[in-house]
Amino acid sequence: MAVTEIEPFPVSIPERALEDLRERLDRVRLPEAETVPDGTQGIGLNRLRSLLDAWRQHDWRSLEKRWNAIPHYRTRLDGLDIAFWHVRSPEPRASPLVLTHGWPGSVLEFESVIGPLTDPVSHGGSAEDAFDVVVPAMPGFGFSERPDEPGWNTGRTARAWAELMTRLGYERFGAHGGDWGAFISTELARQEPERVAALHLTMPIAWPRPEDLETADEAERRLIAKRDRFLATGPTHVIAQGMLPQTLGYSLLDSPAGLAAWLDEALVAFSDTRPEAGGGVSVAQQVDDIALYWFTGTGASAARWYWESMRSRQQLAQEQPVTVPTACTLFPGEPFPVARRWAERSYANLISWNEMEHGGHYPGWEHPDVLISELRNAFRTVR
Repeated sequence: MAVTEIEPFPVSIPERALEDLRERLDRVRLPEAETVPDGTQGIGLNRLRSLLDAWRQHDWRSLEKRWNAIPHYRTRLDGLDIAFWHVRSPEPRASPLVLTHGWPGSVLEFESVIGPLTDPVSHGGSAEDAFDVVVPAMPGFGFSERPDEPGWNTGRTARAWAELMTRLGYERFGAHGGDWGAFISTELARQEPERVAALHLTMPIAWPRPEDLETADEAERRLIAKRDRFLATGPTHVIAQGMLPQTLGYSLLDSPAGLAAWLDEALVAFSDTRPEAGGGVSVAQQVDDIALYWFTGTGASAARWYWESMRSRQQLAQEQPVTVPTACTLFPGEPFPVARRWAERSYANLISWNEMEHGGHYPGWEHPDVLISELRNAFRTVR
């Protein structure tokens, strides 16, 4: 591939890979059941069995058809082949928007929002809210190439995204992200403040300072308590993937049960599973995502992002506040909550702060209509 060439990249997994997965699922070896019923030992045996049964029934070829119905491309950025969806709106004045996913998600988080964002008129919206949408797979995720050297952190990825948008012909654009996507989008806004028209985040990068703990009101004290509970019991994935991604990666690449359990743990724990909230990330959505990790062999390379982050020397957001207009949408199922007062230090031009009643870490899966509405509202002021 030429350095600046953009090529169509249709997805087609070899049949032998599907046969291999079926054989592995048929002979999967599971441990005995957990000895406590409260979930403190991890995903329960019955839950995993149900998930694996759903995976046995999964139609990957159907997912491929959905995938390939969306214009999908690949190009080389900073020495790495990056895969991405790129959908131009039929509206001539559409605004460019890059959407960035995180872990344990994928570009599939945005599959349902692409149509309404690019063609709002066909989905009950207004032509003035149209976007040209770009959805890249992070390095080491999905059909993007897996790095073979250290250094692919949020800052380097943000620089690659800026080059991607240039290559696609977009001088000025918006950016959205949650999870790692929030880090990358924040870095993109810091590096390219003249090019990023506005920023929308569902996980703003901010935290309380010691003085905030002393002056917290009742609402902030609840957020701090939730944050502390998460730090005490929740970030197992951060520790394991940050310290030993290669060791963990052998199981994620070799065992479909191991991969399914590891991803399901976070997909469920960080979503809003209350019935009144819609139940979180569905089993069908989970299996699509897990199958993508399996067939692309990216369990280890995705885990390595945490190792990279722990060793990154780049400055933190609060040390270099973002100056571009920033809108934030907060969901109650987010495991690492943020108060507006903390975020205002990281994002100096905070134009919107909306706290939702329902939803979690994966709004594109859990509540795509809410995410679509929030994105439209966030970028209206800067079009």
